Amino acid sequence: MKPETKRYTATVGSRTVTFETGKLAAQAGGAVTIALNDTIVFAAATMGGVREGIDFFPLQVEYEERLYAGGKIPGSFFRREGRPGTDAILTARLTDRPLRPLFQHGMRNEVQVMMFSLSSDGENPLDVLAINAASAAIMISDIPWGGPVGAVRVARVDGQFIANPTFKEMDASDLDLRLAGTKDAILMVECAANEVPEDIMAAALDFGHQAIQPLVEVQLKMQAEVGKPKREPTLNTPNADLQKKVLDRVSAAMTDLLDKPLSKNEFYGGMTTLKDEIVAEFCTVPAGASAADYPTLASVREAFDQAEGTIVRERILSQGKRPDGRGPADIRPIWCEVGLSPRAHGSGIFTRGETQVLSLATLGTLGEAQELDNLGPTDSKRYMHHYNFPPFSTGEVKPLRGQSRREVGHGALAERALEPVIPAEESFPYTLRVVSEVLASNGSSSMASVCGSTLALMDAGVPIKSPVAGVAMGLVTDDSGRYKILTDIQGAEDHLGDMDFKVAGTAKGITALQMDIKISGLSAQMMKEALEQANTARMSIMDKMLEVIDQPRAELKPHAPRIITVKIPVEKIGALIGPGGKNIRALQEETGTKIDVQEDGTVYIASTEGIGAKEAEERVKSLGENAVIGNIYTGKVVRIADFGAFVEILPGVDGLVHISQLDSERVNKVEDVVGMGDEITVMVTNIDPAGKIRLSRQAVLEGWTAEEARERDNGGGSRGPRPGGGRGGDRGDRRGGDRGGRGGGRDRR
Repeated sequence: MKPETKRYTATVGSRTVTFETGKLAAQAGGAVTIALNDTIVFAAATMGGVREGIDFFPLQVEYEERLYAGGKIPGSFFRREGRPGTDAILTARLTDRPLRPLFQHGMRNEVQVMMFSLSSDGENPLDVLAINAASAAIMISDIPWGGPVGAVRVARVDGQFIANPTFKEMDASDLDLRLAGTKDAILMVECAANEVPEDIMAAALDFGHQAIQPLVEVQLKMQAEVGKPKREPTLNTPNADLQKKVLDRVSAAMTDLLDKPLSKNEFYGGMTTLKDEIVAEFCTVPAGASAADYPTLASVREAFDQAEGTIVRERILSQGKRPDGRGPADIRPIWCEVGLSPRAHGSGIFTRGETQVLSLATLGTLGEAQELDNLGPTDSKRYMHHYNFPPFSTGEVKPLRGQSRREVGHGALAERALEPVIPAEESFPYTLRVVSEVLASNGSSSMASVCGSTLALMDAGVPIKSPVAGVAMGLVTDDSGRYKILTDIQGAEDHLGDMDFKVAGTAKGITALQMDIKISGLSAQMMKEALEQANTARMSIMDKMLEVIDQPRAELKPHAPRIITVKIPVEKIGALIGPGGKNIRALQEETGTKIDVQEDGTVYIASTEGIGAKEAEERVKSLGENAVIGNIYTGKVVRIADFGAFVEILPGVDGLVHISQLDSERVNKVEDVVGMGDEITVMVTNIDPAGKIRLSRQAVLEGWTAEEARERDNGGGSRGPRPGGGRGGDRGDRRGGDRGGRGGGRDRR
């Protein structure tokens, strides 16, 4: 018997979003589909038991992009989806971030949320739908959770905000804001923008928060009507008595430690030493005593961590003192450098406090742009930013397991921050790749990579529109409503604080925004203050960067490719490429260049060697030429017949040199003068209405003028070959008089 399907709708802006449940995945904890027109995402949420010895909340949020949703077959060798691509990883991270803060602190049950695409109409993005689907699946499941959350995408077209825009509307927008939150507050922000001012960004955030309200309401209705009873989770929280004892015991020692401005190693080293002392003191069981009367190792460590957070946060809130001695708005010392790598096309190093990032830029041809195999409308991109976070950057030793989801996310954030200032393809026809190597980390390495990459691009001579700087902001709050916004947070403040709010932009406005919080939400006032404080910090950081290099270099580095742009007629593209790419491959090999051809006939020639590029340019330009009567060309013999030789004078263009026009003297056989592949110089003597070209080598040998070529041509050897290969028809001797043995003289007129 077919199960009953329940359907719920919500209007977001002018768009209708539809949730369905009851039909699919009955054994999951909760399962829904969400649809916007013909774009559909499925989500299922399930809770399991507790793994023994686990000391963290094992939440898994996974999104998989199924290409069948868009009627596509994967382009991989196996023709099936492999490991998640960048877009899928970013969607999973985007969903995880607003879900995680709403689970109960200390929860240890395994929770898995899985989403995948069912249908994609090519008009509506899937990522924001996935967040809503995941939230709805948890709401109707038996999983205890503090949701729901609603998520929306906000665009701005002609000064007007649009909720859940289409891809077409996004193309016209100067803002791509994805926001998730509860009824009362914002939980997550991810944004790319084209130098949008802070006041407009604040208005967009407020618009987005209002737009999610119908999504929150419909999920509450779903829970009330079809939701399962919630299970009791397994929690791991130290008892209040132990927490107080540990706090009282460590307060004086921890305060003494924090009264000294601390480096990362001093802070963590001091805390580790103190923790070991407390654990030994509280967990040592005397001989003959029962272990049951003493707290466990894990509970004491948890209590110590709670005490550390309490003391550090209180010092910030009441005294404005941070672990390294800075005030709330202070930025760590900065130094920068460019040109570190002599062979890279551009390099920049940015160091802020104990965080250091080396960014290196590479310029390539447009043919080296990344091809994308996904459900979006964009099939390639010419600007790529990659971020690497090796274990030595934090003084650790770990096995390398490929790129982590965090590295993908940080690379994408830096890419969004810099993309608005990358020059257009028409004015700078290069593919660009920037790699940020994190060499040392103590907070805000993603924003350091934005700064280092700006330096690398300017060092490479890339004419970026404006330099971009970034900073990470933090937040500390308490139950009484007190809060402090922190500028340029370091690792401990990220770990112990309530917010990681990254802002990047130019002097004109914001280009990228990312916010994660650990509390139940962020007020509009807090958001506004954080944006204003970040703007002040960004301008200060940018001043430090511009002291090192204040504008892009006027010339590219010697090892960077120079690209020459040539335009040829569209109908000549086939001649340039040749059968199976034969012609263009040969041209690249012979000239040592890389050549990319666009559909409109634009040809990009890249080379580090000027001579090869010039030769390739001339040969490509010749494709755009048409044969002209009287012009002289050097071409290659491509075919030989009894009556003459066919010579390619321009790429894909050949003409006939009649046997009578091969030489100044009588020619009995074509092969006596030329062979296949020979290069000879000829003059165009005629082009008939059908485009057939007649050529003359004799004209070049005897120095005919263009006018003479026109006058002398009478049909490509109409003098006709005499028996035995003679030329028939007499020709006046250019030296005057009759050339005996060749028949009567001809008036030269």
